[in-house]
Amino acid sequence: MGNIIAIVGRPNVGKSTLFNRLTESKQAIVKEISGVTRDRIYGRGEWNGIPFSVIDTGGYARGTDDIFEGEIRKQVEIAIEEANVIIFMLDVMTGIVDLDLTVAELLRKSGKKVFIGANKVDNTERVGLSSEFWSLGLGDVFDLSATNGSGTGDLLDAICKEFKVETEDDKERELPHFAIVGKPNVGKSSLVNALTGQDRNIVTEISGTTRDSINTRYNAYGFDFILIDTAGIRKKAKVTEDIEYYSVLRSVRSIENSDVCIFMIDAKEGLQKQDLNIFYIIEKNSKGVVVLVNKWDLIEKDHKTMKAFEDEVREQLAPFNDVPIIFTSTVTKQRIHKALEAATDVYHNRIRKIPTSELNEVMLEIIQATPPPSVKGKYIKIKYAQQLPTHAPSFAFFCNLPQYIPESYKRFIENRLREHFNFEGVPIKIFFRKK
Repeated sequence: MGNIIAIVGRPNVGKSTLFNRLTESKQAIVKEISGVTRDRIYGRGEWNGIPFSVIDTGGYARGTDDIFEGEIRKQVEIAIEEANVIIFMLDVMTGIVDLDLTVAELLRKSGKKVFIGANKVDNTERVGLSSEFWSLGLGDVFDLSATNGSGTGDLLDAICKEFKVETEDDKERELPHFAIVGKPNVGKSSLVNALTGQDRNIVTEISGTTRDSINTRYNAYGFDFILIDTAGIRKKAKVTEDIEYYSVLRSVRSIENSDVCIFMIDAKEGLQKQDLNIFYIIEKNSKGVVVLVNKWDLIEKDHKTMKAFEDEVREQLAPFNDVPIIFTSTVTKQRIHKALEAATDVYHNRIRKIPTSELNEVMLEIIQATPPPSVKGKYIKIKYAQQLPTHAPSFAFFCNLPQYIPESYKRFIENRLREHFNFEGVPIKIFFRKK
C-alpha cells in the first residue's frame, strides 16, 4: 500500500520548504495558486530505503479571514483523509495562533497519526520554544528547520516506523491491480459498470459523484484482477474552485496502490493540463499506463480522425509516449475488453525480467556502434549492463565516467531498449554507474 504523508498547517509556517526537502525538489515553492501543478502538491521521497509520497496542502493568502479559513479547511480535510501520516507544521517564532487551533481540531477528529513539526528552529537560541505545542495533545513534537534540514532526520525516523514495508513476496501473491484514473466526469464509474454488468457505482453528469476509491474483483472472460475506480473529487459541497487540486489528489492513492493505470480522457475535450498532471504522477510512480479515449461515440469522424487524434495525444505525452491508446465508449461498450487486454499486456511488460546475457548481447552491440559522445577529450566506455531487481523496469549500465553521460544519450538507450524488448506502456529508469 502507498505510504502517504500530508503536510498541513496555516500559511507561512514552512510547509512548502519542508515539502521540497522531503522530496529533494530543486525548485522552491513560494505560493499556492488556483490550478496547482503536480510539483506544488505532490512528490516522492525516500528514507532508509522506504519510499513515500508527500502531499503539500498549501495555504491561500487571499480574501478575508473567513474565506481564508474555509480554503485551508477544505484542503486539510481531503489531505487528512488520503494520508497515512500527518505532519502538522507550526512556527516556533509565533507560537500557537487561532488558525492553528482550527487545524488542530480537524486533526483531533481524524484519528490519524500526527507528528508536530516545530519549524524555524534555525539556531540553538530557539531550542525549547516549542514546549507550548505539547499542550495541543496531538502527538510528539519535533524541533526542525525546513530551511537547513536540521531535525528532519529524527522526524522521518519516527514517521517511517508507522509505514508498512512492502516485500517482494507480498507483491507476488496479490492479483494485478488496475486503477481507473482521470479527471472528474470522464466516465470512470461508467467503465466499471460496463465491465461488471451492474450499477456498482453511482453515475451522474455531476462531477465528483464517486466519493471513495472502490475496489472490484473482476474475474471473467479469462481476466482476473482487482479494478480500482478512482474518485474524481471528494463531494460536490467541497467544490467551489481549485477542482484540479482535488481531482489529482484523489487519484494519488489509487495510482500508488496499482500496477497499471487505465488513464481515461474525454474525446470531446482532448488532453488538457489537468489530465497531464495525473499522467505525470503515473509516470513518476513508474506505473504501467493504458490511455483510454472515452466518449468516442460522440465524435464526428472519418477514416483519418482516429489517427490524427492519436498522433496529437502522443505529441502531448512526449517524451514518454510509448503507450497503448484505445478509443472506446462506455455507453456502447465499444472496445472495453480490448482495454483490459492492453492493461494485462502492460502488466506483463512491467514485470518482465530480461536475462543479463541477452541484455548485454543486444545493447553492447548498439553501444559499440553508437558510443556516448566524448567530453573534454575523455571517452566513455560502457562495459556491462544488467536489469535491477525492482518492481518496475530499471537498468544499470556500468562505465568508467558515468558523470559525463548526457541526458540525450540516456534517451537514446531507452529508445533502443524499447525497440528490442517490449516495454509498451511502462516507464523505464536507466542508471549509469561507476564500474
